[in-house]
Amino acid sequence: MAARTLALVKQPGPTELKAWRAFLTAHARVLEVLERELEEERGMPLSWYDVLVQLAEAPENRLRMHDLARLVLLSRAGLTRLVDRMGAAGLVERIPCENDRRGTYVAMTREGREALAKAAPVHLRGIEEHFARYLEPGEAETLAAVFCRVLAGVDAKERPDV
Repeated sequence: MAARTLALVKQPGPTELKAWRAFLTAHARVLEVLERELEEERGMPLSWYDVLVQLAEAPENRLRMHDLARLVLLSRAGLTRLVDRMGAAGLVERIPCENDRRGTYVAMTREGREALAKAAPVHLRGIEEHFARYLEPGEAETLAAVFCRVLAGVDAKERPDV
């Protein structure tokens, strides 16, 4: 019965599979290079940079742990260990949530803002060098639109109440 049900589901064609594989490979390879450059030039793991960027873009440079975990694509346990290491390095601090004793905010410190300011040029240069320079005019808008649709579709299935 499962094989029959599977046959009724639309399958990706060769072009879609080629695009999928190219996306996965390019994503992994570019992240690998960006991680290495950031680590070599600024001594900062890409995951730390990602946390600092998310906090920099948040109101008051702080986010609740569960919101930060969703944005940086880490498990809550993974984020807890990451925040602990970043806290020990002085880049972030935990702040208890005033209206929810179980909640905790992660806030960027002054040192975190300084580290982000030093790391950003390296990371942005890497994005240009290893990704953006290969895009023709208009392709960035197309890619952004496509990936936003994919994310919206996945989010709608994962969290239908949102």
